[in-house]
Amino acid sequence: MKNLRSLREAFKLSQQKLANHFDLAQSQIQSYETGAYEPDISTLKQMADFFDTSVDYLIGRTDIRRGIEPVAEYSLNEAEKELVDRFRRLKPNQRRGLTMFLDTYDSD
Repeated sequence: MKNLRSLREAFKLSQQKLANHFDLAQSQIQSYETGAYEPDISTLKQMADFFDTSVDYLIGRTDIRRGIEPVAEYSLNEAEKELVDRFRRLKPNQRRGLTMFLDTYDSD
């Protein structure tokens, strides 16, 4: 777990204190930090909640440390849903082109 040690140190916790919080042995925390062993999904979720981050950050899949915020659901009509679906199917360069095109309408 790539970022466990840096999070633990940022929270000023020893391996033993973190282990105690999760009812683990200190050697397990050490093994997680060195990559010798990986925690189970339940432990990963608990650690992510404890550090207010994501499992992806803990395991190094993202550099974004903050936790994932819930997104408010929008009420879209059918035409809007179709536009969103079509936008999601675009390639990145097509999205940029469309965004630049739409920006021309915002300048008025």
